[in-house]
Amino acid sequence: MKHLRSFSLRLLAATLAASAISLPAIAADTTVTIGSSSFVNKGLVGAGRIPASQRDKFGETFGSGSGMAVDTAGWTRDADGYKGSLWLLPDRGYNVAGTTDYRPRLNTIAIEFAPVAPGAAPVAGKEQSGVAAKLADTMLLTDDKGADATGLDPLNGVRAAAGDIPMLPQADNGKLSLDNEAIVRLPDGSMFISDEYGPNIYRFSADGHLLSATQPPAALVPMRKGVPNFASNNPGPGAAEPDPKDPDTGRQNNQGLEGMAMTPDGKFLIAVLQSATRQDGGDSPATRRNTRALVYDASNLDHLKLAHEYVVPLPVFTDAKGKTKVAAQSEIVALSDQTFLMIARDSGNGQGLKGDTSLYRQINVVDLSNATDIAGTDFDKDKPVAPKGVVDASVTPAKLTPFIDVNDNAELGRFGLHNGAPNDHNNLSEKWEAMSLANVLDPKLPDDYFLFVANDNDFLTQDGFQVGAPYKADDGADVDTMFLVYQVTLPGLNKK
Repeated sequence: MKHLRSFSLRLLAATLAASAISLPAIAADTTVTIGSSSFVNKGLVGAGRIPASQRDKFGETFGSGSGMAVDTAGWTRDADGYKGSLWLLPDRGYNVAGTTDYRPRLNTIAIEFAPVAPGAAPVAGKEQSGVAAKLADTMLLTDDKGADATGLDPLNGVRAAAGDIPMLPQADNGKLSLDNEAIVRLPDGSMFISDEYGPNIYRFSADGHLLSATQPPAALVPMRKGVPNFASNNPGPGAAEPDPKDPDTGRQNNQGLEGMAMTPDGKFLIAVLQSATRQDGGDSPATRRNTRALVYDASNLDHLKLAHEYVVPLPVFTDAKGKTKVAAQSEIVALSDQTFLMIARDSGNGQGLKGDTSLYRQINVVDLSNATDIAGTDFDKDKPVAPKGVVDASVTPAKLTPFIDVNDNAELGRFGLHNGAPNDHNNLSEKWEAMSLANVLDPKLPDDYFLFVANDNDFLTQDGFQVGAPYKADDGADVDTMFLVYQVTLPGLNKK
């Protein structure tokens, strides 16, 4: 119905325009109601790019929007639009042929944003210039001693717990291993960053050195042969594969804390595993649906305390062969301690890959209000909460409600973009993994926000350079870092 209504409204607008009747653009609003709150998607209002060949200040290839945080304090509006900056978090570097000694970092992006009205078409030839994004700075992230960290797979390495810091993933070269995935920037400039390897939540200072770390419940820690093992089966040059390749229990390889966000009141930090743990069906792509959301009390920033934990059922879809697949989640935005936005997607399709058409890229509203709190129960130890993908009868999962279809070609087409063939520069890339909000700053629309969504381009370029060596992505791929911006109504956020 959404697509039919959207098409009908645009057809009406076009007919009126052809009759020389001037009317404001008609937005194809989509409203979902959760409890007493109604959330509205007013549609895509801007797009922009950073070239795939962009280098950072260390001379290495920039890219990979795995996490994002808009600097809301510096976000301003004038007659020409909006100005500000955001922080864009890359993951472990170009790793098509295995991981490398890429130094984890954080990029600062200067943004100028000139949105079109919801439902309107951009000026011809400027469809993807509404978001003018420019790399302004890059900061390295270091461990608690100030030493470089690394993107290398930790394989069998474990750094022993010391003081308040728990055991951490460590590469063969002795460096802290990080595969960063989500970022929360705090008012004092420090930040929480979640990762895949641990899967841990780290707190870094404003200048990028490690202050503290939070380990998840035991049920999420990857175990091999009865001991913690943080390998992800992406060994570095000359390194052996882990034995066994997959953990016996805990997070699956490359399925760590992909989504993380602070609640608007600053009281809680929510982190979500990308897909189910091994014991909860995560040992099979077909049964990995039931992941977990961890809700931490953030009153003490250096000592997060697990307050609540819930089962979140990931979306499912049917592939071209009629098989049921699970769409793993890639990022969240917290609306409260009971509600968050979550983007989930399929894999293997998009620009730079052989598959051209994504079957699922959607942003859902996740409602935890009626879900069973499993924090501190046996499910956090050695009892599966969803053995073989079937949720324990005593547990009520969270509820998902579709909100934004990122693959909507009617919306994408206004900005010269598409999902599917031809698999060209304007086909969306595979991984959309970063989201953040910025206020519309309109007194008439106090609950309206811009939802920025960015891709992880996997550093795919024909002019790449990292860790002292040039590289070229396979099949001639040049995948830009991209931004899509939606205008949404999210009541109550500015009152929290």
